[in-house]
Amino acid sequence: QVQLVESGGGLVQAGGSLRLSCAASGRTFSTFYAMGWFRQAPGKERELVTAINWRGSTIYYKESVKGRFTISRDNAKNTVYLQMNSLNTEDTAVYYCAADREYSRSVARDDMAYWGKGTLVTVSS
Repeated sequence: QVQLVESGGGLVQAGGSLRLSCAASGRTFSTFYAMGWFRQAPGKERELVTAINWRGSTIYYKESVKGRFTISRDNAKNTVYLQMNSLNTEDTAVYYCAADREYSRSVARDDMAYWGKGTLVTVSS
């Protein structure tokens, strides 16, 4: 089993910043897992925002967040972070932390095996 718990969501004004955290645990979780952040806005499909391999050496970003969002991980703490800067109203969504054994497959399929419950990010204009 893998448990993923997100924190750090909230309400922020456009142009502001938020930092999301995701703590991973469980018998089958491994620091070798790829981690990612997905989001789902109201009325829209879930989308992959960013993903990072276990080393932190390979990172994917959705085009619309490049230069604004930064994913990082601390394997000693089994935690992944998402620093979000220059937020705009289109970033409003529930953000989900996810994990998977395979980084490349996860990015190609826009999907991962394990999921957190999500944290709401609301950006006001």
